[in-house]
Amino acid sequence: MQQFTAPFSRHDFGDDFQWGVTISAFQNEGAHDKDGRGKSIWDTFAQRKGRIRDKSHARIATDFYHRYPQDLLLARQLGFSVFRFSISWTRILPNGTGAINPAGIAFYHRLIDACLELGLQPYVTLYHWDLPQALESRGGWCHRGVVFAFEEYVRIVVREYGDKVKHWIVLNEPFGFTSLGYMLGVHAPGKFGLSYFLPAVHHVVLAQAAGARVIRDEVKQAVIGTTYSCSHIVPYTQSEQDLQAARKADALFNRMFLEPALGMGYPVQDMPLLQRIERRYALWRDWDKMAFDFDFIGVQTYFPLVVRYNAFMPLIGISEVKPRYRKVPVTALGWEISASGMYAVLKQFAAYPGVRRIMVTEGGAAFHDQPNGAAVRDTARISYFQDYLGAVLQARKEGVPVDGYFAWTLTDNWEWAEGYRARFGLVYVDFNSQQRIIKDSGYWFKQLLTG
Repeated sequence: MQQFTAPFSRHDFGDDFQWGVTISAFQNEGAHDKDGRGKSIWDTFAQRKGRIRDKSHARIATDFYHRYPQDLLLARQLGFSVFRFSISWTRILPNGTGAINPAGIAFYHRLIDACLELGLQPYVTLYHWDLPQALESRGGWCHRGVVFAFEEYVRIVVREYGDKVKHWIVLNEPFGFTSLGYMLGVHAPGKFGLSYFLPAVHHVVLAQAAGARVIRDEVKQAVIGTTYSCSHIVPYTQSEQDLQAARKADALFNRMFLEPALGMGYPVQDMPLLQRIERRYALWRDWDKMAFDFDFIGVQTYFPLVVRYNAFMPLIGISEVKPRYRKVPVTALGWEISASGMYAVLKQFAAYPGVRRIMVTEGGAAFHDQPNGAAVRDTARISYFQDYLGAVLQARKEGVPVDGYFAWTLTDNWEWAEGYRARFGLVYVDFNSQQRIIKDSGYWFKQLLTG
């Protein structure tokens, strides 16, 4: 094994710092029609022509459903002590509500038991973008009934596994799945426009708190969090118009789901568009239902956003200045690499009095990985992790209560609308043979965590 060096050791982060790796159900499990699983919105979306860049599907993905013992051993071999995964709603409730699927229940018992036997602490994500298609057919996140369906699903899951699992994550990146799926239409379910987006936002905010309350009621000593995609927002110039654009972008990208959870309501002062939600739901008296005292907040920041004022963008008046115009280092997906952005986001979130603990629940980068014999020399990814973890360490030393870092992701997988062309894994996967090859970045983590 090649020897790697890092500008820090795991001891610098402290003995209580948690090191994990994370996957999601739809991107990894495969077995799409196995053992009673129902259809999700991503099964439907992937069948539509032109929606997935490489025209692929996730019916097999990394075959985690059958290969989880091997993959968990890989996670342990690389030195991780936390395994974060999501539960497929449609494996538990094929129709979203109603009849429970015993085979789905049994699968996650096996997975959780295998984690515990290997000394991997399971962090279970309850929703990672794969809404049951049966619920979407009744309006999905745009329909208020989805909140009650989510409560039912969460109650079933936590009653089943709560004696084994203590760490729970309610939602994964609510801004990501509402904006991409219900406003821009580029992710499942492919809806476009504010008439879908704003109701989806509000129902997700309600579900975020409602699901957390169910866990608190059902699981003794549960540690409950939820995770947000977030970006350091940078104004393109110091003009008043660009500064105002940055405040709007920050409210939209970073604060729209966090501040309601903290009991602050929607950030309407900086994003007046959100007043439409308040007007629409004024009679429902929802404002006290949106807050929950989370034990930790998950932060997932991959890139900063540079924004400027744009009078031609309706309603919001902002646009992104793409990295390619600024000649900055980027990943294979064109995302700007900026460890300073990670540092800034951690400092920003820690400034909220209601945020007592932060976990980086995802972090990683896609590059054009190719095996060279039995090796995958992904030096760019190693550099990425060194820089971003260095930013985490700096923030921690300055008093930011960041207590863990979970790498995205263990193995290459099916990366939503990108298909299989975006490789984020610490382990390379040949999707034809399902062969796994530990990349140099995986060995880098092994030396960091076990050395």
